[in-house]
Amino acid sequence: MIDLTLSDEQQLLRDTARRFAREQIVPVAARIARDASLRTDPWSICRPLYAQGVELGFTRLLIPQRHGGLGRRTIDAVLAFEELGAADISIAADYFALNATVPLVIVAGGSEAQREQWLPELCSGPALLLAGALSEPNVAGSELFCPTPDPALGIRTYARREGAQYLINGQKSAFVTNGGIADRYVLLCRTNLEQPQADSISIFYLPAATAGLRSGKRTEMIGWHASHHAEVLFDAVRVEASRRIGEEGAGLRLMASLAHMPICLAACFVGLARAAYELALDYANNRRSWGVPIRQHQAIALKLADMYADVQAARLTVWDAALALDTNALEAGALKAPLAKTAAVDAAIRNAQRAVEILGGYGITTEYAAGRYLQDAWIGYACDFTRDLLRLGMAQFL
Repeated sequence: MIDLTLSDEQQLLRDTARRFAREQIVPVAARIARDASLRTDPWSICRPLYAQGVELGFTRLLIPQRHGGLGRRTIDAVLAFEELGAADISIAADYFALNATVPLVIVAGGSEAQREQWLPELCSGPALLLAGALSEPNVAGSELFCPTPDPALGIRTYARREGAQYLINGQKSAFVTNGGIADRYVLLCRTNLEQPQADSISIFYLPAATAGLRSGKRTEMIGWHASHHAEVLFDAVRVEASRRIGEEGAGLRLMASLAHMPICLAACFVGLARAAYELALDYANNRRSWGVPIRQHQAIALKLADMYADVQAARLTVWDAALALDTNALEAGALKAPLAKTAAVDAAIRNAQRAVEILGGYGITTEYAAGRYLQDAWIGYACDFTRDLLRLGMAQFL
């Protein structure tokens, strides 16, 4: 029997996230949007907010209880991240969803000693911020999907084994999420440049203070003003082999098995699509033309109906992907996770554009958030792989 009713525990989690989003995230995001000077260093204003969210447990939702986490399912996490995404997509995705899912690399691929050492520090004590150093400036992200077994393709950051250590050299692109402000980095690099990337990418977990690791200036984007992205460089970085997660060369397969990441990101975009709809609905109920609220005009009414439909469809797609992780992880990762991400981003873009249209002249002012929603939504098209690339991957699986 199919039942979409939330349990009391799930309802409590969603209510907690909604209250935190409205009381804490909304005012911070609005302040950053109003004050351009804050965009040069958004982390300084977001750091206390992040610490509060960590205290509430949003970043340890998916970590097993035996390691200090809450041991919740992915369906529980997406309930929370939709609420956070409705308040601000950049804070929800980069500070909370990312830090809730990146530790799963350690959970799934780490040794028991690594889990016992690294996971408890992410669940207690200071609120540590994580970053994933994956893409590179001169390598198309799509090459991760390229089936051609050519060693010349793929990322070039190289970790050369030297006894009990690795010597790492390379550069990651200006889109490293939390690059330059993170406390810990999860790094993808090649450990054998003579083998195809499918058999030569390894994952390392290292502190930001590691000698030779440095970051560039913050990347300015059209939206996501509360987030922080920067290039990260590795100049003769020495790390112990014990900081490699999983077997050497098995990193790409490990990452591919963690569909939680795109699914939780998709939930944030459902929140953005919902926020755009709620803004437009409220405006249409209060704005009047020809003597009636504009929601009574068919041109507006049809847009509102389509916005509601898109939110519902995207949410159900995300829920379906989250639930599939419990029963068919392969299908969830190869088919339902990319579907959830593309469907949620599409819904966010369409709803943000409709909100701008419904608000008319006010839609292009900073007085309302419609324009900001549209800028934020469009970033989803390219982040964590483009819509076209994800759909092609789905087609290959089918």
